[in-house]
Order: sequence, then C-alpha cells, then structure tokens
Amino acid sequence: MSQANEEAEYSDTFLTLGNLSNGLYKDRNSKFYYFAYPVKSEEEIKEHLADLRKKYFDARHHCYAYVLGRDGLKFRAVDDGEPNHSAGDPILGQIRSHNLTNVLIVVVRYFGGTKLGISGLIQAYKTSAALAIEENTIVEEQVKRAVSVQFPYQSMNEVMKLVKSHELEIQNQVLELDCKMTLVFRENLSEIIYEGLDNIESLTYSDIEEGI
Repeated sequence: MSQANEEAEYSDTFLTLGNLSNGLYKDRNSKFYYFAYPVKSEEEIKEHLADLRKKYFDARHHCYAYVLGRDGLKFRAVDDGEPNHSAGDPILGQIRSHNLTNVLIVVVRYFGGTKLGISGLIQAYKTSAALAIEENTIVEEQVKRAVSVQFPYQSMNEVMKLVKSHELEIQNQVLELDCKMTLVFRENLSEIIYEGLDNIESLTYSDIEEGI
C-alpha cells in the first residue's frame, strides 16, 4: 500500500457544509424552495423537516436526502409523492458528488400547473440541490474522540502536560480531591493519547460515544 493510500485510509477529516443555505429555483411555473443544513443526527434532521412542513404546510412535496457518518453509510432519499427516484435520488446524488456527509438537503415544491415529466423533475431537483450546495460553504472538519477521565488531584500536573502537549480540548471538569474531566481530541491522536493516559498513575478513563 502506498503512503498516499495509507493517509487516505486513516484520514480523520471529512467534508460537510458550514452553515444553512436556501433559495428558490423555478421551472415552468413550479417553484422549488431548497434548503441545505449541516446536521449530526437523525433527531436534528427530523426537527428541520418538521419546521419546514410547518412553514410550507401547503406545499405538495417536501423531498429530501441526507447522509450521516464519517463514511456516509447512513443515508436516505425521499420522493414524498413524486415519481420513484425522480426527487430524492437526484438530491442524494449531489451530496455524494461533493463527497459530503452530515448534510441534509430539502427541496419543497409548489406545482405550477405544468407537468415536467420524469426527466424534467430529475433535472429540477438535481439543480435545486446543486444550488443549495453552491450557495453554501464546504468545510473540512475533524473526526473527534472523547474520553472521561478520573484521577486524584496529585496527578493533575501529569494530566495537564498531556493536555498541553497535544492541544486537547477540556470539555468539562471537576477539580476536587478526586478530579474528573472530559477530554476531546482528533481521532488520529488516539493511540498516543491512550498511551499517555495509561502512564498516569491512578488515572482511569472510558470512551464517550461521539458523533463525528
């Protein structure tokens, strides 16, 4: 395996969107309102969908697609009443073509009285999703890990040496005779961080489930 392939395999970064983008695309009197969100969970996705259904309650279709997880293995494409694969899949295709994850794109359609046909629908939803991405910002983020650590106060200096030398983030802490901290760090530092924790006397730790 080449060095480049190894770096790709063990990369702890991923591409996502930086913020919310929205706009309007029109085709033969049909209106396509598009929205793109950075998301981290299915619960967050449900909230965005509920908000849009409430705001655009009279729209005929709320079509969407999302991708979650560092490898993009959790995804869904929904046509919401449009012909099969004419809406959700074109939206999902745009997310995939930009190698994005942790992203939700919703396209709300108001029918304009003229049928677009299958190919017309595919193009309209594809264009709407492309515009949602184009008008947003693609950012590179790091895959993070978090551990909960517990140690006696006399081990504080050793813990802080580890924190400073690897620029760990202290998410929360309790500093008493028995100290507790939540430490967050880049995934590719995992081996050296765990080794450092193992070398601190009387310290115990456990992983915390973290979304990317």
